[in-house]
Amino acid sequence: MFSQKTTFALFFGNRTFFPGSLMAEARETMVKVLNDLGHKTLTMSADATRFGAVTTVEEGQKYAAWLREHRGEFGGVILCLPNFGDENGALAALKACGVPILVQAYPDEMDKMAPATRRDAFCGKLSITDVFSQYGVKYTVLKPHTVHPTSPRFADNIDYFDRLCRVVGGMQDIVVGAIGARTTAFKTVRIDEIALQRHKIGVETLDLSEVFFRMGKLKAEDANYVSKAAVLKAYSSWQGIPAKAFDNLVRLSVVLDTLIEEYKMDALSLRCWEELQMQLGISPCVLLSELNNRGIPASCELDLGNAVTMRALALASGGPATCLDWNNNYMDDDDRCILFHCGPVPKAMMTNSGHISTHAILANTYGAENTYGCDVGRIAPGVFTFGSLMTEAGQMRFYLGNGEFTGQEIPSDYFGCAGVAKIDKLQDVLVHICRNGHRHHVSVTPGNVVAPVVEAMTSYLGYQVTCPQQ
Repeated sequence: MFSQKTTFALFFGNRTFFPGSLMAEARETMVKVLNDLGHKTLTMSADATRFGAVTTVEEGQKYAAWLREHRGEFGGVILCLPNFGDENGALAALKACGVPILVQAYPDEMDKMAPATRRDAFCGKLSITDVFSQYGVKYTVLKPHTVHPTSPRFADNIDYFDRLCRVVGGMQDIVVGAIGARTTAFKTVRIDEIALQRHKIGVETLDLSEVFFRMGKLKAEDANYVSKAAVLKAYSSWQGIPAKAFDNLVRLSVVLDTLIEEYKMDALSLRCWEELQMQLGISPCVLLSELNNRGIPASCELDLGNAVTMRALALASGGPATCLDWNNNYMDDDDRCILFHCGPVPKAMMTNSGHISTHAILANTYGAENTYGCDVGRIAPGVFTFGSLMTEAGQMRFYLGNGEFTGQEIPSDYFGCAGVAKIDKLQDVLVHICRNGHRHHVSVTPGNVVAPVVEAMTSYLGYQVTCPQQ
């Protein structure tokens, strides 16, 4: 999920009374540019249609059949207009393509405006989008209106579209694991599983009793136990952690991996207190950190909404995500706060690998000796995107925004993994959260990917999104 760029199917539109000779150059250029940007491409044979482009409805139907043959091999279509393009052919070709479509139009050049070389793709793009809108075909258009494939601005558009496609493709027909019961103490994270299902997000629920039973059946000499122990030992500093606590954390980690594989989970959320502390003497924070670090979004406190949000953000950023608390003001600065959690932050988002400790907050109730497993450290400076999900009246309702972890000092006795966040219009964001009943949790991922995520969610996935900073 971190590194795989979208494979694009390429469509070339042509209008019969415009120069078809432009198609061969466009086919060659587009493939080369996209390959240079790290994308694989699929292109219908140039011999399949006149000039290697779609000019008529019949050619569009031929292209649609070709797409069906390659379904599952591409995550987006780039509709390239070297000249005006035929809107009816494009409609026949792409109305059922099932993936996002980027409409790209070549610019005219002032010294090539005679009939033999003129493109008029500027106008043709409007005709394509007009007809697509009439038929309810979903598509993406970006600035500038016309752009040559070799332009740096086109590269920016492809980066945006790639992120959008990853979110759209990666949020459909997915499975989220709910491990542990949602009890009274977790009312703050209630969610409508039927609303999720109707948006192609399935939920698989498992009781902690099954998890504990599986943990008990593991043997220390089992290959998966041995390999997991090595992974965890290398992941953070375990100085002073009792062998029994480490053993239980290894066992829990192996079981989580097994459940992820058995149920084909794309993300998960774990009930992280109080049974784990009372019965096993551990806190699972470091295990969630390690899952997040290898691209399996894992939230705590059975917050399925933020597990879903984390997956969307990670797909867009190409990096890990984590779930944090909106936790503390930062002195009297209206646009700064401290974002924190007990230790599920992935190592890739931390200033260093951290160290394992007891849970300083839960220790007040359960005793420090029963709370080992928090990965304590600080969040690395950098720009980030944030968001969260709630369900209401059958709808998926997100808010999204961006900020920056500043690296400013937090008191040394501040427990967990935290960072000072500078967020423009933070007070507006917090008012929005409070007035709309959103979670006290928030998902974050490195980089500013708000725009492609918003379009993916609203235009293609049917989610409701607000951006309270705007």
